[in-house]
Formats: sequence, C-alpha cells, structure tokens
Amino acid sequence: MNAVDAARQALGRIAAYDAVQPQAWIARFSEETVLAAAAEVDRRLAAGEALPLAGLTFAVKDNIDLAGLPTTAACPAFAYAPGRSATVVERLQAAGAVAVGKTNLDQFATGLVGTRTPHGAPACVFNRDYVSGGSSSGSAVAVAAGLVDFALGTDTAGSGRVPAAFNGLVGFKPSRGRWSTQGLVPACRSLDCISVFTAEAALALRVDTVLAAFDPGDDFSRPTRNASLPARARYGVPRADQLNFLGDAESAALYRSAVDRLDGDVIEVDIAPLLEAARLLYAGPYVAERTAAMKDLLARNPGAVHPVVRAIVQAGAGLSAVEAYEGQYALAACARAAEAIWSAADVLVLPTTGTIYRLAEVLAEPFALNANLGLYTNFVNLLDLSAVAVPSGFRANGTGFGISLIAPAWTDAALLGLAGDFEAAAPSPERPPLDLAAAKTGVKLCVVGAHLHGMPLHWQLTSRDARLVSRTRTAPCYRLYAMAGSTPPKPALVHDEAGGSLEVEVYELGVEAFGSFTVEVPPPLAIGTVTLEDGSQVKGFVAEPRAMTGARDITHLGGWRAYIASL
Repeated sequence: MNAVDAARQALGRIAAYDAVQPQAWIARFSEETVLAAAAEVDRRLAAGEALPLAGLTFAVKDNIDLAGLPTTAACPAFAYAPGRSATVVERLQAAGAVAVGKTNLDQFATGLVGTRTPHGAPACVFNRDYVSGGSSSGSAVAVAAGLVDFALGTDTAGSGRVPAAFNGLVGFKPSRGRWSTQGLVPACRSLDCISVFTAEAALALRVDTVLAAFDPGDDFSRPTRNASLPARARYGVPRADQLNFLGDAESAALYRSAVDRLDGDVIEVDIAPLLEAARLLYAGPYVAERTAAMKDLLARNPGAVHPVVRAIVQAGAGLSAVEAYEGQYALAACARAAEAIWSAADVLVLPTTGTIYRLAEVLAEPFALNANLGLYTNFVNLLDLSAVAVPSGFRANGTGFGISLIAPAWTDAALLGLAGDFEAAAPSPERPPLDLAAAKTGVKLCVVGAHLHGMPLHWQLTSRDARLVSRTRTAPCYRLYAMAGSTPPKPALVHDEAGGSLEVEVYELGVEAFGSFTVEVPPPLAIGTVTLEDGSQVKGFVAEPRAMTGARDITHLGGWRAYIASL
C-alpha cells in the first residue's frame, strides 16, 4: 500500500472514531495537508529513497513540537506556534512517516490518569468507564483504537507505560538521552524521555532504530550505544510481600501467568531500593523540577493551570536547595542499594500497574489513586533505566493488564527483542472489542460556586448522576461577585468584556436530570449560556441584575474556591 492510500485509510478511521472519543485529540492537520505529506513520501520512494517508515501514520503528544500546529501541553494559555518540529518528529518524517495531529494529555504531562485536561478525559478504548492512563492518554487511545500506526508520548514517571498497559499496547521508554528531547515542553527536564506506543514490539524497535542518535542541540542528549543482554536472561521478580495489586485479584493472577511465560531463569529479588527511589519523585524535592519548568506561567497566570496540576507543582516552590541536595544523596543511596538487583538479575519484571480505576473514582480522588498507578514506574528514570511495557492479558471488564521489562540504560534494543520473544512465547488472550457504544447524550452544565466539588450544594449534582467533564476556566469576559445574604454563600457570574477568566467545573447531566436541576435554581440566579476558555459554549449559572445589590466583586481572586479560602 502506498503512503497516500495508508493516510487516506487512517483519516477515515479517525473521522469514524471521533463519534466515540473526540477528546483523544487536541489538534489535527487538514485532510489536504496529511494527503500532501503522504504524496511527498510516495514521490521520494519513487525517486529511490530508502524510507524505513514509509506508509506509516503517527500522532504526536501535544507537549512535543509539530510544525504547523500549536504546542499547548493541554493548557490553552500556554500555547505557542513552534518554528520547527522536535528533532524526533523531523527524524520520523525524514524516514517516511506521516504525522496527522496532536494528542491530548494530562496537562504539562503531570499525571498517570489522563483526566487532568481541559479537553475532556480520554478513556480506556475497551471500556470507557475506566481511565485511559496518562499522561500520554490521547496517544495511547489513538494507537489502541487503530487510528494511527504509532504515536509519540513522553515518560517521566510512567506516562508512556501506564496507558500502554490499560489499552493493550507496547509502551517503550528508552534510556535517558537516547532519543532527543529538543522540542519537548519539559516536565522534569533532567528525567524526561520521549516514548512510543505501538501494537507490537517490532515496530517500537523500528522507531528506535530511526530515533536513537546523539543530538548536539539537546543539552541532555548522550552518545548512543547498545548494550547486550544474555541469550538466556535472568528475570528478577519482587518478593511476594513487595507485590501490591491494591486488592485487584485479577491483576495478581495475570501477573503470575505472565511470569510463567518467561523464557529464562526467574529469580526473586528485593526491590525495596526501587520503591524508596519512587517515593522521591513526588514525596521528595524532585517535584521542584516540575515547578522550575512551569515557574513563569505559575507567576504570570496560575489560574490557567489545572487545579490538580497546580496543587502539585506549586508545592515545589517551597523546597530549598538543601532539600534538593539531600534528595540527590538519598537517590544515590537507592541506586547503590539497587546494584544488588542487577548482580542477581539481567531484567526486572514488574506489573506495569497494580490495578486500574474508573474515571469517576479518579475524579473524586485525584491524588491518591494517581499515586497508586506509579508504584512500579516512578523510579525508572530516576535510576537511569530502560523499560518497555508489554500487554499480558485483559481483566473481565475488558481493561488491559501489562508487565514491564526493565533493565539498565542502553539495553534498549535487546530489551525490545525480549519483549518480542515474550509476545511470541504463548498465544495472548484475544483483545476485547473496542467500546464503541454511543456516547451518553446529555446537557453540559458549567458551575462556578456552591455546586463545585466539595462545596455545600455539590450533592444536587451527584444525586443526579452528573459526570464531571472538565475542570477549566471561562473565557476572559466575566466578573464574579459574592452575593450578599445568600445561604449557603453563592456567587453571581456576570458577563463583562472587561472582566477576567474564572475557574469553573463542567458536568454532564441527562436531559431529565438537567430539567429537574434547573427547576431548583433560585432567583436571582438563572441558567444561561457560558463561554469557556477554548471558545466552546455550555449551559451555566448566570445572574439577574438584582444579584449585584450589596455584592462584592471577587473577580481578581480567579474563582470561588479562592474566595472561600480567603475568608
């Protein structure tokens, strides 16, 4: 099949799947642009060029520059137009791959769930009640749904591996510095790796062959080398008391089954140093590196940052240089203790995650559940290791389970070879069908005050099975007032072109539930139409002029939560 035909088929699949999960994407090239790029690939092939990735389409996580489309990191206020594509994108295109667009993510690649985005949360392609995993959520969905052949993600704490596990994919995270990070919006710049999602390990290896090269324009690039692994590898597995499936018996059984399929010696090892290193990433001073990457936006416009992401990165501002050095010393101690693992084993085999969660569960408890998913992934970049997540079964609910093969830096190609051997070792369970059920229809409602999560009237939404769509902001044309004498305290949202952008939450209710909710809205409040920061319009709370009597203008605080906190 030539590149044009392959691209045309991909565009057809994308258009069809938009009815199911349009939130997988943030931006896409026009059909004309994609087909023109594919035609150029066919022209180059006809001219005799060797193009190892010709005929393949790919997507790019929207914290990686792709010339012709804005880079936003899922934060509209951060958006910029890159002057050139990231080095990895340029190399893929030079090898004949055709880019189709930019995918959704946990904002600024801060999360392992895929829900921390103003563009709507992507979900597991096999069961859309469950999270897709993150932060490379849209990239995983695009590959797992068969929309593109492969997709670039990023991986700092597991963002390129967790979504692979949930969606039945291979997720390859190369050694630090093996692939250029020029053109990547940093999360933790010294740890970040660009990663790839594929259906099989062989394609990940083809991509690695194209991308593994030193980049003098990247301060963190390292000269590439390839270390070998023994023909019969020794596989290290954790002690029984160090395996934590968070009560998920299916995951535990799938892990045991995967270990039984390994072709080599299986050795029990102590992973305590790895688990200790993992805790340093968020419970230690390394969170300050995320703060450093976002310091300008946090100072200029903190309200533009997703509330969950902001709560994480702002904490880094209070950490000292002394704590940073103490963190380095603690990490060095973990690395030294971990040497015992590599003396006993060549490859570590861990569950990629212990379990999976429903979207509603993560939205209700965004911090602890996210942290649970990083238990076996957070330490990998800190300790300079290579890792590949490999699908290894499905739960009864259709969601994917995977194992991760982990080895020291520069074993990348050999590790992908072992992943391919694992794929071939025994027939894998049949992939579940894609969850293509029609999206639940309802009415989107913007709430700004007492109905926010955790506020006194939020029960009026939960009792109607309202589903949180996004935590976002209004367009910069509103004023917020604290009304006088309202019980419980309530705000009034008023359209004003000289106003500002305010924090809101958007929920979706069934039509009947929306109707019953509207009946209970007391004057001087009303339900009108509110414009969000991305230009979309939804129903939402507005106020009659009489709401201004004795009211206090709190627009400068950026939202109702900040006002309540100031009291």
